[in-house]
Amino acid sequence: MIIRKLTSLLIVLLFVSCSSNSPPSTTTDVCKIFKERYSWYKAAKKTEKRWKIPVYVSMSIIKQESSFRADARPERTKLLGFIPWKRVTSARGYAQAVDGTWEMYLNDRGGWFSSRNDFEDSVDFVGWYNYKTHKQLGIPLTDARNLYLAYHEGRGGYKRGSYRTKPWLLSVADKVQRQSDRYRVQYNGCKKKLGKRFIFF
Repeated sequence: MIIRKLTSLLIVLLFVSCSSNSPPSTTTDVCKIFKERYSWYKAAKKTEKRWKIPVYVSMSIIKQESSFRADARPERTKLLGFIPWKRVTSARGYAQAVDGTWEMYLNDRGGWFSSRNDFEDSVDFVGWYNYKTHKQLGIPLTDARNLYLAYHEGRGGYKRGSYRTKPWLLSVADKVQRQSDRYRVQYNGCKKKLGKRFIFF
């Protein structure tokens, strides 16, 4: 009897763990995302308070980088055209942070138990990186397009204008801006309701 109960408990815990790492049922409506994953709202709001970056900007960048998948990683290259080989970069997790930049974040924030597969840690990373970009390059924290270009190319690459020779990247940055604009309109329509719930948690 006890073994059966323990087995059932383990199955439930495994299901909850898998569910929490899976993407939300919709990724196009930020209000529905936060209704489904309220802890994500609290994390994004905490990031906004700490780093001054709007909730909708952080969410639009994460959507582009990982589609809200905790286990997102770049595809492997192919050796001889068919053998799975190395990945293009070390990027991983919700924010697709690469090893070197993630280590800088850990050194700066002191969160050695932080994980790129954890949404709260990832959205804080996005806020941290973009706040530093804002301070160093003067890009407004509401400018999702240029923040994304600097996020993708690195601040040095952005200053050199490396993105100007990448039409595909400019298209992606425009897409991020459009997503941010949509999230902003949606969020403005539900943030009061979310905030009232936030008080009790």
